[in-house]
Amino acid sequence: MAARLTGLLPGKLDEEQTELYRAITGGPRAAGPQAFALTDAEGRLRGPFNAMLLSPTVGLAVQAVGAAVRYGSVLGDRARELAILAVAAHWNSAFEREAHEAVGRAAGLTGPEMAALRTGTVPELADPGERAVLRATWALLRGGALSDEEYADTVSEVGERGLFELTTLVGYYGTLALQLRVFAGEGP
Repeated sequence: MAARLTGLLPGKLDEEQTELYRAITGGPRAAGPQAFALTDAEGRLRGPFNAMLLSPTVGLAVQAVGAAVRYGSVLGDRARELAILAVAAHWNSAFEREAHEAVGRAAGLTGPEMAALRTGTVPELADPGERAVLRATWALLRGGALSDEEYADTVSEVGERGLFELTTLVGYYGTLALQLRVFAGEGP
């Protein structure tokens, strides 16, 4: 399926869209791995960020949630990227996989770990907190809930705050995957 939404050029944005554009391109995402570009050669936002320009008020809120779960979370970088890549694999989101494999490499994820996530399998993880985060992520993706045992296991490793942030992260990246399917032409 082809992209349904034409990328908006920076010079054609209204005031609210420009504010959102600056929040995305000038925020912490802009300091990420160089292997991933937020804009194309003409400055149009890539991926889900372009669709956010359709509704700057909602787009600002959504991008702020994304920035909070990536840059203000108690979850460690590796645990966070494991969860994001599991969501990308579940939704078969090439954009999120490309973006977050670059971030994951910078966070120390190995090639075999990322390969396992691509196929929907759990990689060998030495860290119990990372294992708990990934098990909880898969449970949320499969059934939208955690059993009492999964809840207790995750809370014992990352705390209630960490679990809250994880559920928010899974929902946020699921939202982006859905928007990518609808607007950017990513197929199932």
